[in-house]
Amino acid sequence: MSELTGKVALVTGGSRGIGAAIAKRLAEAGAAVAVTYVQAEDKARAVAKQIEADGGRATVIQADLTRPDAAAKAVEQTVRELGGIDILVNNAGFLAYGPLDEVSAEDLDRVLAADVRSVFLAAQAAARHMGDGGRIISIGSCFNGRTPGANFVLQAMGKSALIGLTKGLARELGPRGITVTTVDPGPIDTDMNPADGDSADYQRSLTALGRFGEAEDIAAAVAYLAGPGGRYITGTGIAVDGGYTT
Repeated sequence: MSELTGKVALVTGGSRGIGAAIAKRLAEAGAAVAVTYVQAEDKARAVAKQIEADGGRATVIQADLTRPDAAAKAVEQTVRELGGIDILVNNAGFLAYGPLDEVSAEDLDRVLAADVRSVFLAAQAAARHMGDGGRIISIGSCFNGRTPGANFVLQAMGKSALIGLTKGLARELGPRGITVTTVDPGPIDTDMNPADGDSADYQRSLTALGRFGEAEDIAAAVAYLAGPGGRYITGTGIAVDGGYTT
C-alpha cells in the first residue's frame, strides 16, 4: 500500500485502541504519522516504534486536548517534526455516561472540550497548512444517530455536535480542495469497550450483524477517506457500526 506516500498525518489519541489502529494503517499506506497521548507515553512510543520498524516515520506528542492551546500546539509540532500536515484525524475524546442527575458540570465541560472544541481548534490550525487534497476526519459515534437507552446524554450530545461542525467545515474548506468527514463506529472491541464486557451482549443485540467490530475496521474506513477514494466525499459521515443505526 502506498496511496499516502509523501503525506503527513496527525492522529489524536493515537496511543491505543482505535487511534493506534488508525495510525498504523495510515503508516502502512505510506504516510508519516504523529500520534498524541495524554499519559500513556509508553503506549504511544510503542505505536511509533512499530511504525518505524516497518519502515515508516512517526513521532509522539504529549497533548491534553481538553486544554484550549493543546490542539493547535500538536498541529504545529507535527508540522515542525514531520514537515507539514495533510491528514488530521480527530480521534481523542472523553467518555462520560450516567443518569442525568449524576452528570456534573465538569463532565459537561470535558466532553465539550475534548469532543467539540479540540476538533474545531485542531481543524482551524491544520487548515492553515493544508492545500488541495487535505483531509480532516473525525471519529464520531453511532450515538449521533440513535441513542437506544438512558445515561448517554453527554455522549450523544458531543458526537452529534460533530455533524454540524463537519458540515460547516466542509463548506468553508471545500473551495480549497480540503474534505471534511466523520467515521462513526458502533460497538468496537477495545480495552475501553471489550467484546466480553458486562454490556457486550446488549450491544451486540443492537447491531444487524450481531457482533462487535474491530479497531482495524475503523482504521480501514479512515484510510479510504484519507486516500484517493475519499476525494469526492465531504460534509458527511460513514457509519462503521455493523448495522447499529439500521
